[in-house]
Amino acid sequence: MGERKTRIAVKIYNEYYTLVGTDSEEHLRKVAEEVDSNITAIASNSPGLDTTRKAVLTACNIMDDYIKLKEKYEALEKEHSALKKGN
Repeated sequence: MGERKTRIAVKIYNEYYTLVGTDSEEHLRKVAEEVDSNITAIASNSPGLDTTRKAVLTACNIMDDYIKLKEKYEALEKEHSALKKGN
């Protein structure tokens, strides 16, 4: 049997979307709020860009953050493994 799905309506950059996922409603709202915050910041710095370009730049910024966090996490995992082997 599949996992229970959460379905919520959110507003991102003045448009309504339905998010569906297996995470909690709180988590999905937090995701939408972060995306909205990011695209709004880009829009305020570059008001002449069309919505598609704002969305792509938002995706690039979020992916940049994700990759940096993933690399940091992997480095910490290696450090943790090395410390465990040393004990």
